[in-house]
Amino acid sequence: MYSYDEVVKAFCRIDNEKDMAKFLSEILTPSELDALVFRWRLMKDLYRGETQRRIAEKHHISLCKITRGSKILKDKQSISLKLLKEMEK
Repeated sequence: MYSYDEVVKAFCRIDNEKDMAKFLSEILTPSELDALVFRWRLMKDLYRGETQRRIAEKHHISLCKITRGSKILKDKQSISLKLLKEMEK
């Protein structure tokens, strides 16, 4: 039986950007990759201090689509927040 944990373990075994990019392109469709990239873009916009309303207007989406990312970034233990801080350096 396949599980979420197995997928996480597979991701953790990849230790470089080139292999990660290839792996993602192998297991995700182009539209799934686009959705993932877009979600990360929303997180970056929020992290940089853009308001939810401004992000919604800029990307022509509802505020509901942004709320999840906002809640995640308010959590001081968030891995997404940690990654954004590290990538900012």
